[in-house]
Amino acid sequence: MSKIACIGIAVQDRIYYVDHLPSASGKFVAHSYQEVGGGPAATAAVAIAKLGNEVDFIGRLGDDTIGKSIISELNNYNVNTDLVKIYPQAQSSQSAILVDHTGERLILNYPSPDLLTTEEWLNQIDFTNYDAILCDVRWHEGALFSLRKARELGIPSILDADTTPQDITKLVELAEYVIFSEPGLKKLTSEANIDTALKKASLICSHNIYVTQGEKGCSYIKENTIHHYPGFTVDVIDTTGAGDVFHGAFAFAVANKLPYDKLIPFANAVAALKCTAPGGRQGIPTLDQVNSFLQYNRIS
Repeated sequence: MSKIACIGIAVQDRIYYVDHLPSASGKFVAHSYQEVGGGPAATAAVAIAKLGNEVDFIGRLGDDTIGKSIISELNNYNVNTDLVKIYPQAQSSQSAILVDHTGERLILNYPSPDLLTTEEWLNQIDFTNYDAILCDVRWHEGALFSLRKARELGIPSILDADTTPQDITKLVELAEYVIFSEPGLKKLTSEANIDTALKKASLICSHNIYVTQGEKGCSYIKENTIHHYPGFTVDVIDTTGAGDVFHGAFAFAVANKLPYDKLIPFANAVAALKCTAPGGRQGIPTLDQVNSFLQYNRIS
């Protein structure tokens, strides 16, 4: 069995379900609520574990009740957390999320300042154990260290290239597979048109560049030509974590050596199925469920 490392952040998501996302200030009432673990790399790790793969989450947490809850949930999903850095007397990160009746969401994240950004402790980890390394951009120093290590060791690396205050150009240069969100791609390239932005990003990264586009699917550039793979049609309940799950599924596919033309449809299917249940993790499917879904939902 292959083994994957997911490096980045873990947070506690407080999800409020509303009829419509607010467009102005005021008081609003949620008709449902749940509290679950979140964070790009952590949720990707859960997706990998639910698909049946061995996975380590490597990140930073406080020793507060939130941190303990995050660890407990990850362990319940069979994600190994032995390599998590726990900071004493520190607060863990958290998010407030509003989800409307169509499944679209608004996220307000609080990255805890108690969690030091230094990455020196990653030197204690033996990265030769991994068949793929996935990084998010929310812990820039950890991603930079891990992507350099992946290149040094010849390990496939995947970058979840979402928006972040830092310049992610160096991370994009280092990663073998760069998967942008639309806002992440537009921010890096300063281009509003997706095709133009992909071509501009390809000048930074000579490897594999993709952009996820929600229900529209995923576009990518190969040999200077733009290709598009449409999304699957499902009954959407909640899109929270769909991008994170896509990245985890993509890393699973890479680590298990799926053919290049199967990477996107596989990851699209896993992310689509996730959206059929509330929360960022509840709907993540097993490998058997994904294979069954793909068998009856082929897109030519």
